[in-house]
Amino acid sequence: MKAKSFFSLVLCCFLSFAVPAQEKSKKELRAARELQKQKETENLITSKNFVFNAEKANPLGYRMIILDYNTYTIKVTKENVVCDLPFFGRAYKVAYGSSDGGIKFEGKPENITIEKKKKSYLVKMIVKGKDDVYNLLFTVFYDGGTNVSVTSNNRASISYDGEIKAPETKM
Repeated sequence: MKAKSFFSLVLCCFLSFAVPAQEKSKKELRAARELQKQKETENLITSKNFVFNAEKANPLGYRMIILDYNTYTIKVTKENVVCDLPFFGRAYKVAYGSSDGGIKFEGKPENITIEKKKKSYLVKMIVKGKDDVYNLLFTVFYDGGTNVSVTSNNRASISYDGEIKAPETKM
């Protein structure tokens, strides 16, 4: 009787240890999440349909400035780019009496190039606004973190840190 109860106890112990061995470890779960995020980011880049949310501004020659969350964006589609970002730095030529201090433009993207690097994507495009020509350089990391460098003819270059995401669909 003692042998049967001892044997059943040992059998229960082995069965209880076998169940956690089939579950994925934390490393495997993290790797799966990173791979999924990388695929989502790649789909956004290749579709040329995404929204960049700026979190920090890095003006040329000045200190970093933290921006309001979800306030300043660049909306990119194949047909149109809409930019609403703040500007900090030197302006070379601005319309007289203009009270708008930001980088605000809308235009069709031209010469779009996408280059895959070791841990990121480089997306370059030129957008002709109403009064200026803007060169946009997106450095998009696999986790969605993004750095955007904006260069124009009438202002000093400035870069922004933030993230890209899919555009919200209106119902």
